[in-house]
Amino acid sequence: MRLRLAALFSIIACALVVGGFSPAAAANDTIDVNGTLTDSRTKPPKPVPNVKISVDMNGAEVATAVSGTDGKFSLPLPGAPDELLGKTITVKLDTSTFPKGTTLTDPKKTERKVVIRTNFDIPIGYSIGPRSDNSRPFLESFTERAINGLFLGLLLALASIGLSLIFGTTGLTNFAHGELVTFGALVAYFFQDAWGWAFIPAAVVAVVLSAAGGYANDKLLWKPLRGRGTGLIAMMIVSIGLSIFLRNIYQYFFGADNHQYRGVRAFAPWRLGPIDVQPKAFYVAAVCAVVLVVVSLAVQRTRLGKATRAVADNPALAASSGIAVDKVITTIWIVGGALAGMSGIMWGVVNGFDYQVGFKILLLVFAAVTLGGLGNVWGAMVGSVLVGLLVELSSLVLPPELKYVTALVVLILVLLVRPQGLLGRAERIG
Repeated sequence: MRLRLAALFSIIACALVVGGFSPAAAANDTIDVNGTLTDSRTKPPKPVPNVKISVDMNGAEVATAVSGTDGKFSLPLPGAPDELLGKTITVKLDTSTFPKGTTLTDPKKTERKVVIRTNFDIPIGYSIGPRSDNSRPFLESFTERAINGLFLGLLLALASIGLSLIFGTTGLTNFAHGELVTFGALVAYFFQDAWGWAFIPAAVVAVVLSAAGGYANDKLLWKPLRGRGTGLIAMMIVSIGLSIFLRNIYQYFFGADNHQYRGVRAFAPWRLGPIDVQPKAFYVAAVCAVVLVVVSLAVQRTRLGKATRAVADNPALAASSGIAVDKVITTIWIVGGALAGMSGIMWGVVNGFDYQVGFKILLLVFAAVTLGGLGNVWGAMVGSVLVGLLVELSSLVLPPELKYVTALVVLILVLLVRPQGLLGRAERIG
């Protein structure tokens, strides 16, 4: 109930800030064009005052206004609401009245055409802040996207390692791995929202519980199925069902709203020449890089890491050599669950999250693991970075809504050209 009330208040607040809508406005005998101008380069966004906005109808200017000190503006349209239905208006923003140093993200979008279809007020928004890629030199856009792609790749690597190791040691293609990512993000949010914890303690406990979740996955489901000799195809289908089941459980308890962590400081973008770098993304990438280095050293030099590589290479030979294969697999599930949960938390810090955040990035994770080489921990890292770069750089030529399609293209091409992946080893079957 508390979560639903919070979501309701959030929706109402967003409507008031973005659209300037209020029940009183709807009840007026005029239709108003209204909104709020804010500069997204600052955290929190700063109001942009004294900007002229006008409305044209049938080629004539019918209303003008200037944004106030809070950035808000309102332009009442002449005529009764019923008479305005079906008419087209053009809302114009006079960029010459912008404060010095303030620009639209796309300088070409100073006009908006709107067809009046209801007798309610009309909210209008403009994106004010750093210039969009369409209005920037190619090299600047390329460099900024490449940096963002590197950050994304390091974040994906946390989730990819666990999936790759689980496949390497058990042969399971786990479609429920995304729900381990979501679990970590939601548990950290629960401790903040329900118990009022600070972010760092909540995140640490969430990682520990994610590790316990990985252990429970293996102990209660996958180990019994392996003991029964269940085939890998059947187990993969079970993982799909588990994924759907867990997503519905998450939605029931946490709702479908997007969530943000409290206590995570918001920073203004770092300006490195013409390039903007998001501080939160940088700090998250740094944490991911440290964790990846630790995992790499553990896999390379520790006894458990060597045993893991032996089991991944040949489970039967590893068992005959005295390695406790089941214990190694259980440990991999624990480590994989912890890393997946941490990746969900880190993703939530940068982008926010909802009940299916892990499912949304699962395609990227599969593409990264396949590109690097299934079962290879270093391949998962390399593949993740390459997928992150390809996804972000593809938005230079593709609409932002289609950039994740790049991961699907990569997945298909790798399976066609080099199914063992970049660092994988070709094997003879049969």
